[in-house]
Amino acid sequence: MSITGGCHCGTLRFIAASDPVECGYCHCLICQRTTGAAVLIFNTFKTSDFRYEKGVPTVYPSSHHGTRELCDRCGTQIAYRPKENTEFIDVNSGAHDDPEQLSPQYHIWFENRLPWLNIDDNLPRYPREKPELV
Repeated sequence: MSITGGCHCGTLRFIAASDPVECGYCHCLICQRTTGAAVLIFNTFKTSDFRYEKGVPTVYPSSHHGTRELCDRCGTQIAYRPKENTEFIDVNSGAHDDPEQLSPQYHIWFENRLPWLNIDDNLPRYPREKPELV
């Protein structure tokens, strides 16, 4: 499977040339603040299988854990790259051309979930960090 996507204005385009390793909801405060959304859905790919086909993202050091990649024209956040475990990249599902292709498998940073947000599923909920990659 190949996953394609890009930013809202079309300045950035990407391709992930393999199936994701995993997919999840992130309720952390950093994702909430950097996206302006109550929760972020992401897909983790091997870094070696991900590339930008068009444009060069702006890199924002969002925490001591890693950086965010975004379009400096429209502001769309595309990805998160951890400073450790650089073998993987998290790509925001909302930036995919067909986000319905991939479904989340779990929730992380559930302790930071906004109390009025209720996602009715039976997925595992982790209070903080995500589990080891499967």
